[in-house]
Amino acid sequence: MPGVAKSQGCEACGAPLPAPSRAANGGKAPGGRPARYCSRACRQRAFRQRAERHAPAQAEPAGRGLPPSLDAFVGRERELSRLRTLLRSSRLLTLTGPGGVGKTRLALELAGSVRGARTGRAQWVALDSLRDGELLPQALAAALGVRERGGRAGVEALVHALGTRTMLVVLDNCEHLADACAQLAATLLARCPRLRILATSRETLRVPGEVVFRVAELSLTPTGEDHDLAGLLRSEAVRLFLERARTSDATFELGRGEARTVAEICRRLDGLPLAIELAAGRAGSLSLTGILHGLDDQLSLLTDGSRTGPGRHRELGAAIDWSHRLLDPLERVVFRRLSVLGGGFHAEGAAAVCADGEGGGDGAGAGAGAGERVPHDFVGPHDIVPCTDGIGHPDAHHLVRPEQVLRVICALEAKSLIVRVRGDEPRGAARFRQLSAIRAYGMDRLAEAGELHDTWSRALDWLAGQAAGATTSGAFPDTAEGPLIEEQENLAAAVAYAASRADGRHVPLAFALARLQYRQEQLTAARALLSGVLERVQDCEDRGAALALAARSACLQDDHAAALDLARQAVAVERAGRHPARLANALDALAAARLCRGEFADAVAVFAECLAVVRTLGRPLDLALCRHHLAWALLQTGRTAEAERLMRECLPELEAGAPANQLTAALHTAGAIRLAQGDLAAAERRFAEVLLKTPAGESFHALYPLEGLAMVAAERGELQRSLRLYAAAAAIRRRIDTEPEAHWWGQVEAVMARVKERVHPSGVSAAMAAGRRLRGARLLAYALRGTQARSPVHGSDHDEIRGRVATIGQPPLTGRESAVAELVAEGMTNQQIASHLGLSKSTVAAHLDRVRDKLGVRSRTQIAVRVAGRPGGSEPGN
Repeated sequence: MPGVAKSQGCEACGAPLPAPSRAANGGKAPGGRPARYCSRACRQRAFRQRAERHAPAQAEPAGRGLPPSLDAFVGRERELSRLRTLLRSSRLLTLTGPGGVGKTRLALELAGSVRGARTGRAQWVALDSLRDGELLPQALAAALGVRERGGRAGVEALVHALGTRTMLVVLDNCEHLADACAQLAATLLARCPRLRILATSRETLRVPGEVVFRVAELSLTPTGEDHDLAGLLRSEAVRLFLERARTSDATFELGRGEARTVAEICRRLDGLPLAIELAAGRAGSLSLTGILHGLDDQLSLLTDGSRTGPGRHRELGAAIDWSHRLLDPLERVVFRRLSVLGGGFHAEGAAAVCADGEGGGDGAGAGAGAGERVPHDFVGPHDIVPCTDGIGHPDAHHLVRPEQVLRVICALEAKSLIVRVRGDEPRGAARFRQLSAIRAYGMDRLAEAGELHDTWSRALDWLAGQAAGATTSGAFPDTAEGPLIEEQENLAAAVAYAASRADGRHVPLAFALARLQYRQEQLTAARALLSGVLERVQDCEDRGAALALAARSACLQDDHAAALDLARQAVAVERAGRHPARLANALDALAAARLCRGEFADAVAVFAECLAVVRTLGRPLDLALCRHHLAWALLQTGRTAEAERLMRECLPELEAGAPANQLTAALHTAGAIRLAQGDLAAAERRFAEVLLKTPAGESFHALYPLEGLAMVAAERGELQRSLRLYAAAAAIRRRIDTEPEAHWWGQVEAVMARVKERVHPSGVSAAMAAGRRLRGARLLAYALRGTQARSPVHGSDHDEIRGRVATIGQPPLTGRESAVAELVAEGMTNQQIASHLGLSKSTVAAHLDRVRDKLGVRSRTQIAVRVAGRPGGSEPGN
């Protein structure tokens, strides 16, 4: 139409330009020059393009760019997000980790996500074939396509070519040239202001400004938990295995029940990506079960990787051997000796096992000779391995002193040949371990060096010393917590090794392992070990203690006849000796056997004798424990007043120094006594306190207080609550397969029978079904609703006084904070809460921080407890 301007496209992006209006021109008719761009961003982009066209020409390094990704990248979404942030804020980022953990593949994926990566802004430099650090500048120049002109060579040519260009250079596999890479990186970063370097290395470069990111193994499914297929597929390791298995065999399909086999394969391989890919490559020729069984010989099974990849990625042994070549002689010796500690180690244990004794080197004497064949269980399948390039030759004359071991451990951790165990440091000391494949390689080197048996001998000596120290802690060592719990896997391996060689240290080690298994209710295994111990210690002073532990184990398995016979033998053995503490332990086992048989009067008499013996020892904690045991027996006979007096005497001492399991048992006894006396409020307080002190997770420690609270609710007329708590406890008993004491269970069943008589059958069914659905934090919150319990937080005296006896009340929360807290009480994760409320995950986290601050709590469980206890809180199933 005449007089109307024709709409044109944006000169930068081609988008239609909007027609000008009077409103945009202050009410006047449109005028001036016509628009050329649709936005300010397009105008600025066009300005930059014109500036670049008129800028003086500068040689653009041609380079090789990034290698193509020929397979799918699986998992590591969180790591990639974090790394992108780090790469934007730092100029030197180093990915470290053990061989096969996926540093190269992660670096390639990260570099590929950089803006302009595929048009030359990201350059890949593979260093695995370079052996001479002095040639590094020339190798880098060749990879970047930099030519030496105008008399410039080496570093000067690189600096001139890179200049002020924006570029990311990836240096892959720097560990064998660490010094040269560090010097070159420092020079280039100082002189090329827009250069960024991403390095992969098994040890850090130690350059000022370097940011180190330790690449961890892929996520695994938690052990001991029953997951459906969807839950198993949340594991990155499982997803990687399935992806690579389908690549190697297009017909591969996951059969029913096989997902758990895949999860176990990934767990056996420690989530190591290279190992998982090599194992998945066998899916075309082996069944999943066959692959799992083949992992007993990992270094032989995990071969035949990509023909086009680096040699170190074609088999797992080559990847580990690459790192081993870079160790100095002392580091090699410590590395291979650590392989006997498959359960991990602290610096103290490592020094005891790795340091040489008074006699010098390990290569002679009673130890195995170089290349000697040894039992498969203790060296792995590669007893004799040919040496190549001088790697693995025995360092028989290189002595290791104890004070050197800590420094070497730090060096091995820096070189990614051992990893630190996170979240497993109860004594405040760092704990380390070797991944299973690396440990198998180290065991091969240990046998090859002829040091296997001498190293095992030092390990047995150290573990036997730890076991001996644990048994001197009191009169009742079977129930005392000791330092060996974190060495259980090492202890089991040591017991098997000692048994295979008829070693005299087998007895104390097996006894110590049986104690650990008893405390964990692995009763069949404990009794089997004790049977072997008793066969070997006919005249040994440990025989009475072994008989007492066997009696206690038989009690828990309801083998009452065997328990009584073993306990009588223990008392007879100890009466013939002159050790009052040992006699007290045997008497305690005999009284426990009497209790299991329902012979309460006899149990009281034996406990009374035990108490008289313990009084002569001058050990307050042992005296308190014995008083508690006698009080429990008195309660079964109806002598509640005497039982209450004993508990008043022993509880302060137990609260001050008893292990958690012994303290919770005593608090439950105190609650049961109050319940028998009709003091419901005091009983409820004690049972609730036990729940708060019970470790997280389902265990038999939580069952007795739940059943106690169910009986309290029944006596108060809260019938629905009583049924729910009873059903929840019964469901846990079935899941963990544990039986209660007969007298206690008879009391619980009698109360619940009366409750069921007063409730309509449909109401009983509904309440029981609701109770069976209660688990974890929801169950704890429901059980403690409206109770009075001591605060589990003991961060300071102020916190303890503030929370000592506090009724859970209405928290001062906003509406949104209350909604978030209630969903936490229902067991939802932050992501689930965000989806439910239409919020972001970070907003939910911020609300939870404010909830914790207002309520003065630290954990999600404590939030759930507070929310469930608010007035008007609904009960599940209503």
